[in-house]
Amino acid sequence: MISFDEAIALIAANVKPLEAERVSLADAHGRVLAEPVSAAVSSPRCDVSAMDGYALRDADAAVGKSFRVIGKSFAGGKVPPVVGPGETVRIFTGAPLPEGADRVIIQENCKADDGEMQIVNEYGPGWHVRKQGSDFASGSTILPAGTRLGPRAMVALAGADCGEATVYRRPQLSIVATGDELVQPGTAHTRPASMIPESGSFGVAALAAEAGAQVTKRISGADCISTLEQAAGEALAAADIAVVIGGASVGEKDYAKTMFEAHGLELIFAKVAIKPGKPVWLGKAGTKLVFGLPGNPTSAMVTAALLLRPVLARLQGVESGDVQSWRKLPLAAPLPATSSRETFVRAHWGSDGLTPVSNQDSGAQAALVAADWLIRCPAGQAEMPAGASIDATPF
Repeated sequence: MISFDEAIALIAANVKPLEAERVSLADAHGRVLAEPVSAAVSSPRCDVSAMDGYALRDADAAVGKSFRVIGKSFAGGKVPPVVGPGETVRIFTGAPLPEGADRVIIQENCKADDGEMQIVNEYGPGWHVRKQGSDFASGSTILPAGTRLGPRAMVALAGADCGEATVYRRPQLSIVATGDELVQPGTAHTRPASMIPESGSFGVAALAAEAGAQVTKRISGADCISTLEQAAGEALAAADIAVVIGGASVGEKDYAKTMFEAHGLELIFAKVAIKPGKPVWLGKAGTKLVFGLPGNPTSAMVTAALLLRPVLARLQGVESGDVQSWRKLPLAAPLPATSSRETFVRAHWGSDGLTPVSNQDSGAQAALVAADWLIRCPAGQAEMPAGASIDATPF
């Protein structure tokens, strides 16, 4: 077995980014930039007003002084007239600052009547002008390669006048859930008690979608090697990475690796010294990746969060080590001692810190709902008291 950190290093060394493609702004959300984005325009494109008020020369400004109103300036409107001594232009937020003016007095400090404006209140030090390029200049890099285009980045991308972006292709992922005991959710109550709803693929599919992948195929396969070999071929043909859930241990019907051997499976790693999730594995079959998850739902979801997310990140040009954001956080309740394997404890966040969920069983499903953090515990760690600082990452 290898350590968790060794597994992350092997992912970084063996998983390469997919090819890049050009997409429209409308299709760019959630994608990862393969090239940096440079602004096509400055922001603002010219000096503009930050408030509604009156644009004038600062040299003329004084409480009690009157000015002749010679025009108006609106955002998107025509070029306002040039402002000279004793003159002002009525201006609105986002509108171009007239030539000659360098200051805006907000309307609350002014009184206007019959083409005249008088400054009636102290107007303070603010000039209320957004200078050309004060946000970013034309040609400057506003988003580096490797940026995932979330909602805030999309604002910057559009604001830079970019109608398209060069991004990494979205990974295509297929899922094979194995096990004679599995039936489709909604049907188990009509079957013998030995049959259970197949739940793991739904969680893995949701996690993969949140990580930027497209789930192209989902297959449920009974524990029959010929059936599973066919399913493996279909999964590889339909995706960049095939994820198989279950069959990863050493039982009589654990065929997860065997089913891909006929397709040229080469293992990158076979087991990781973590709890839960020791049987997790990664390999290649030709140009495709194969990722094996344990069958127990909690084990599958923890290992998918810890190791499948970095694989999907690498396929999109993100460094695998940048996926988990480990933070020092306080414990709100005692943390039990750990075994001989590095352990990832499911926990939930409250006002006093992190509390381990009561059911840490690898088959628990209801407890997953409450678990929004993973606590990283070294092998052989003693019990930790409430208030202790621990390493954790969002689950």
